[in-house]
Amino acid sequence: MSNGFAATAIDGQPARPSSRLQEEVRSSFDFLPATLAGNAVGLAIVGVLLGAAAPAALLAGWLAAYAVMLGARLALLRRFRRADPCTPAQWRRWQWAWNLGTLVSGALWGATAWLFYGLGNSMQQVGLIITVYTFCAVAVPVLAHQPRVFMLFTALCCVPLAARVASNGTPGSWQLAGVLLTIFATTSVLAHAYRQALHRAIDLKLQADGLALQLHAEKQAAEAARQEAEVANRAKTQFFAAASHDLRQPLHAMGLFAEALRAKTHNNDAEVVHLVNSINGSVDALESLFCELLDITRIDSGGVDVHPQPFAIEGLLRKLRLGFEPNAFEKGLALRFRGGWHVAHADPVLVERIVRNLVSNAIRYTQDGSVLVSARPRGEQLLLQVWDTGPGIDEADQQRIFEEFYQLPTNGAALPPEQHKGLGLGLAIVKRLAGLMGAPLTLRSRPDHGSVFTLQLPIGQLPATRTEAPRASTSAGLTLAGRLIVLVEDEPAVRAGLEALLHTWGATLASFDSHTTCATWAAARPATEPPPDLVITDHRLESGRTGIDAIRLLRQHFGAALPAIVVTGSSLSGHENEAQRDDFHLLIKPVAPARLRAMVAFKLGVKRN
Repeated sequence: MSNGFAATAIDGQPARPSSRLQEEVRSSFDFLPATLAGNAVGLAIVGVLLGAAAPAALLAGWLAAYAVMLGARLALLRRFRRADPCTPAQWRRWQWAWNLGTLVSGALWGATAWLFYGLGNSMQQVGLIITVYTFCAVAVPVLAHQPRVFMLFTALCCVPLAARVASNGTPGSWQLAGVLLTIFATTSVLAHAYRQALHRAIDLKLQADGLALQLHAEKQAAEAARQEAEVANRAKTQFFAAASHDLRQPLHAMGLFAEALRAKTHNNDAEVVHLVNSINGSVDALESLFCELLDITRIDSGGVDVHPQPFAIEGLLRKLRLGFEPNAFEKGLALRFRGGWHVAHADPVLVERIVRNLVSNAIRYTQDGSVLVSARPRGEQLLLQVWDTGPGIDEADQQRIFEEFYQLPTNGAALPPEQHKGLGLGLAIVKRLAGLMGAPLTLRSRPDHGSVFTLQLPIGQLPATRTEAPRASTSAGLTLAGRLIVLVEDEPAVRAGLEALLHTWGATLASFDSHTTCATWAAARPATEPPPDLVITDHRLESGRTGIDAIRLLRQHFGAALPAIVVTGSSLSGHENEAQRDDFHLLIKPVAPARLRAMVAFKLGVKRN
């Protein structure tokens, strides 16, 4: 393997370049403290063995030489630890300095053997041989990666020792010298094998370092991609919010004008009635598309929070009756509700969104029969179900209907106009909202027999005292004769459409284009005049004012019980929390006239005919 640079990650930070040369130099200096300690122990052993037998001057000079060598190598170690070598040339200079100190150490041990062998008895001489050989043996892991330095170090240690043993002149001296040389040669063979294993270990470490660098780079790329996706997602959400607010205004006005035109059209003018119905159908379809796109965008952007709490199913069923009974009546379907006395523990807003989608689909695709919304307990769970007698769903399609943009195949059959609405996002939204709440959602269906969707919720318990809102009548007509409605809307076309529609229902209007003009009217209205019956206001008004500000202002003048409806073109701002806090109902533009009529009747509690 070449000395090309790889990388080593440290404490999760970007890795620094690393190579075999660096690993070898670091390893050598890592061994240096133990090497110096070993040298000190060796000096102590030789001093104990031969100190009494050696001349004092010789022993002092020998110790001084070793002290200089140990001090120099210790200073070198300290300098290395403070240094920060970067280039291969710098690393090689540190390796050369370390090698020089190692060879000086080898030469001193060889000199020790030459100077002190022959002093003392045979046991002391054997101790000296073992000490010198020990330093050759322990040099194997330290110098194995540098075979030439190892061979030179071994030669500096053992050749003087073998030569001194051979020249001793005692019987067996030559044989002992040969044995020593053989042992040193064997040690060199072991060093070669160790060197190969060490190189493989270093290569594996460098490969691991390279993989660590690659992983770090890929992690950074993934993090950058995630951040870009989040920025794009936020931009998409902001675009939808801004675009929807601007596009909803003319759609909302169109629907209001169309309904006002319908109210003023004679029943015998079939062509005009047909055109008005077509306009209303188009507005309804566009409203459905807006709601689906904005809901799926809000869920994907993490803008939906879950706030579980106990709530009565009765309140949910009442809202569903208000919203869908006219639709079911127009199609000749029976819309029935059961189990309103039960209590669930979940997010009531998300549950309502889920059930609204399911009921809307059930009415849309059921041509004859009924739609049933029921709640029934099963153990500690409450099963909230939507039943229909529609065409049913084939088993092969029962999982795919929860996918985005998937719509059931028609097999060439012509669909009724109301079934052309939507992008195939309704059930995808339902599935995601159920997943956010951790509420299992299941489907059972048989072709030509209908379907039942089941949302499983924990059973809840309401506080001991609870006041229910009065139930409103559900008949289709509405008369507002004698009712004073305050209208605050800064969009001229929308304001004109609302005025025309409310006038056709018989209402008396106090209409304003800003919070300021409304405040002026409220302050100037005599106390002897009856208070308004209802306020309908846009959410976004002039100079940063909101419809909530207008509601608070009017309630200060006419009482806190003044009913209020806020109509907004944005569904991404969490207005539901504001509605609960300030006691108003929320409608999202474009508002179908039938929905506005039902909401006005609900807020006023009027009897409709």
